[in-house]
Amino acid sequence: MGFLLRLFSKNGLFVFFLFLQLTALVLIFSRNSMQQSWISGQTAAFNSWVSGYIDEGTSYLKLKQINEQLVAQNKVLMEQVYGKNPSGIPNFRKVHDTIGGGQIYTFVDGEIVFNSINRKDNYFTINRGRRDGVLPQMGVMAPKGIAGIVINSTNSYALVQSVLSLNKIKINASLKKSGYFGTLTWKGEDSRIMHLADVPKYVPLQIGDTVVTDGKSAIFPQGIMIGKVSGYEVDSKTGFWDISVELSEKMGNLSKIYVVKNLKKAEVQKIQDTLQATINKEK
Repeated sequence: MGFLLRLFSKNGLFVFFLFLQLTALVLIFSRNSMQQSWISGQTAAFNSWVSGYIDEGTSYLKLKQINEQLVAQNKVLMEQVYGKNPSGIPNFRKVHDTIGGGQIYTFVDGEIVFNSINRKDNYFTINRGRRDGVLPQMGVMAPKGIAGIVINSTNSYALVQSVLSLNKIKINASLKKSGYFGTLTWKGEDSRIMHLADVPKYVPLQIGDTVVTDGKSAIFPQGIMIGKVSGYEVDSKTGFWDISVELSEKMGNLSKIYVVKNLKKAEVQKIQDTLQATINKEK
């Protein structure tokens, strides 16, 4: 109490000045409509500013839920687009209907927990495993394109061979415009570029042509985006085009993925095994 008395005794004039200033301000803003309107406007602006930040914070907290909903919706759309019989293959629908059902592919969504792009042979790990039906030799794709092939799985995780693997992974791919197909590999030079080989040099090419999966394997459906033609030249050793393909998916920025499950893979493998058995007999 004594401290307050000493403070006021030493600074009495200054305190009295502040009192008069506050009294003047109260009288001005309480008696004049113009000042009252200004105060109301500033108060409304401040409230809007606070409300905006609150709304942004609420929206941010909901992002995870919204993202999960989008992933689920995307998976459903992918099954509708890629999961059934590819219409571009003559008589495929009729042949497939004799073995029952129109659904060939389903998809399991997941996330990357580890990834590499700077080695000769690259791998990434996903948070889906055998309990989710993920097994070796299943294709893995990201929202914008192919990503790799499963090589091993545990109950909860799977190890995936990235498409960025030198001579360890080959993808059947085709030029969307012309339909000509070849083999897609990575040469270990640039994480953004793969190379499409075995396309005859008489096939017309243009920078920007779309490259997609051709569906001639049991791993990926037909028509999944791979990338765009970024350059081409004739391979002097083979006489075919060596086509540079810029991947549509940034492999160093993978997050969400989808594992491709071929419901007819065992049946396809069974018929291929009979062919191998026939070849062995002929030998």
